[in-house]
Amino acid sequence: MTTNFEIKPATINDAQIIVDLIKAIAEYEKLSDQVQATPETIIAHLFSRKSYAECIIAFENNKPIGFALFFHNFSTFVSKPGIYLEDLFVLESHRGKGYGKKLLLQVIALAKQRNCGRVEWSVLNWNKPAIDFYESLGATAMNEWTTYRLNEESISTLLNK
Repeated sequence: MTTNFEIKPATINDAQIIVDLIKAIAEYEKLSDQVQATPETIIAHLFSRKSYAECIIAFENNKPIGFALFFHNFSTFVSKPGIYLEDLFVLESHRGKGYGKKLLLQVIALAKQRNCGRVEWSVLNWNKPAIDFYESLGATAMNEWTTYRLNEESISTLLNK
């Protein structure tokens, strides 16, 4: 059987596919209880007049098998936009075929086309296969930086003080 692989920009009609892939990555990361994504929220935030993120989907034989979800940020030091890769994921049954690399290279190509100064992402400390993959491509861990986060509850609490 010949394998047909392609990467396509996600469209509004792919909202359920994106949610399914988000649920799959959450399961892999043991964070399924944190998923709030629905087709409606994906449509509202990726495909409305004011979209906040973009997504590309990998297909093998016309079946969705992975995705990359990303958005623009800005580096004050470089004085250029960048791309922050929120999620890069390939279903476990389709790993080892180079699809993750192809998805990442597509995001990097978009960054180059858009004159971005950086492509950045985070990886869970326990995810050794991902760390090894990123380092094999020449990515550098930013170990001197610690990520901080305020969730919705913390935001509300701070603003209501």
